[in-house]
Amino acid sequence: MNLLAIETATEACSVALVHGDELIARSEIAPRRHTELVLPMADELLAEAGIGRHALDAIAVGRGPGAFTGVRLAVSLAQGMALALDVPVITISSLAALALEAPDDGDADSAILAVIDARMGEIYAACYRRDGAGGLLALDDERVCTADALMLPEARAWQVVGSGWATYQGVLRERMGMEPRRADGTRYPQAAHVAELAAREFKAGRALPPEQALPVYLRDKVALTLVEQGKA
Repeated sequence: MNLLAIETATEACSVALVHGDELIARSEIAPRRHTELVLPMADELLAEAGIGRHALDAIAVGRGPGAFTGVRLAVSLAQGMALALDVPVITISSLAALALEAPDDGDADSAILAVIDARMGEIYAACYRRDGAGGLLALDDERVCTADALMLPEARAWQVVGSGWATYQGVLRERMGMEPRRADGTRYPQAAHVAELAAREFKAGRALPPEQALPVYLRDKVALTLVEQGKA
């Protein structure tokens, strides 16, 4: 199987390629440079693997939530490439990809909070457990909310990953009611994890026609009004 994955929902721009049993990736923290970086990254990976685009069996994409422009870019590129190559698309939650940035601690009762700073005083968040087979079990729905309104499922221990922790760690610690076992606010969703999850979906027959690959924004508001910013 040859599968190309794209993830540009946050400050990180990344592309990954599953080529047989090998996974190779490129990633760069590059706000506002995703458009110029993503296709050259993809071409580098294909060249490294020694294959052309027409050898691809599917395109995978981080479907969001995240920055509007980044999510739109990734999904548009995935759709366009898939249509041109006549291959399907697998959409993967950017929060699920982020959750795999947490190390596997081997504890079946440990939960992972994936949390992205959504700006405007809000976060994108979802909770997961590892399924023991390299995948994830969702413990709740993805949502956008303020950190102090976040409702969490019961868990014996927590790991936290994502930029939301860097911004709201005090409030999130209160919501968990405990100190997380590990927490890293410097992590972003990566195409390598999109590829890992997408490979499982592809093998299970859950790929989509390109036109059915849709972004997930969770909210339809891009910026605060002047009144909300206190400037009017």
